[in-house]
Amino acid sequence: MTDRPLTLMAVHAHPDDEATGTGGVLARYAAEGIRTVLVTCTDGRCGDGPGGVKPGDPGHDPSAVALMRRQELEASCDVLKVSDLEMLDYADSGMTGWPSNDAPGSFWQTPVQEGAARLATLMRHYRPDVVVTYDENGFYGHPDHIQAHRITMAALEMTALAPKVYWTTMPRSMMQRFGEIMREFHEDMPQPDPAEAAAMAEIGLPDDEITTWVDTTAFSGQKFDALAAHASQGENIFFLKMGKERFGELMGMETFVRVQDTTGAAIPENDLFAGLR
Repeated sequence: MTDRPLTLMAVHAHPDDEATGTGGVLARYAAEGIRTVLVTCTDGRCGDGPGGVKPGDPGHDPSAVALMRRQELEASCDVLKVSDLEMLDYADSGMTGWPSNDAPGSFWQTPVQEGAARLATLMRHYRPDVVVTYDENGFYGHPDHIQAHRITMAALEMTALAPKVYWTTMPRSMMQRFGEIMREFHEDMPQPDPAEAAAMAEIGLPDDEITTWVDTTAFSGQKFDALAAHASQGENIFFLKMGKERFGELMGMETFVRVQDTTGAAIPENDLFAGLR
């Protein structure tokens, strides 16, 4: 036993990703006295600018957007009581197929071993007991999410550490419910074409394949406020349209797949730190 606190490290692609998928666990475990480390890989420069101006449109200044999003990220971390924020500051690669995917210095163009080496240095420093990131497809195929997954798994191989490792996911039952809610809020939303519908149906996992269900209901207000801190991206954050009460009803459970474990904790589990305390 040592005096070192139990530590959670979450590796995310962009400012605001920390709140969407892991805001509940970051807030919950911080409240339980666990050290929470957030690594954000990109600067978010491909997000909306002031007034909702889009990347590539007149008036969109990527450097100014990156600065604004860093300030929003810091505000979100304050809400979630994140202990330590580390930014790798790679250039946001944008959505799949955008020209920014190919830009020199973009995260997508960064050699995996280079990004992994920087992350491995942080892992050796913080010595996380639990690491959370995305699955191989970045949950929904975003290039920067995929790259975050790749550098995280490569960094783990570079270190002598053996934390519990989790990939964020969502039960298919919840994905179906979100689809119903989106149509409720957007009555004129067209039905997706069959190919798009089939792709959407593959996001997440069947409920019985999810290993870890963490109840963060008591922290859903913090999660909502953390998302709201990313005000410049409000147009893209559907969950804010629900209002805090509805959000709390629907977003109180965060789900994961455990992919590395040395504790032998039984699954399904309801605590990322099961077997560690």
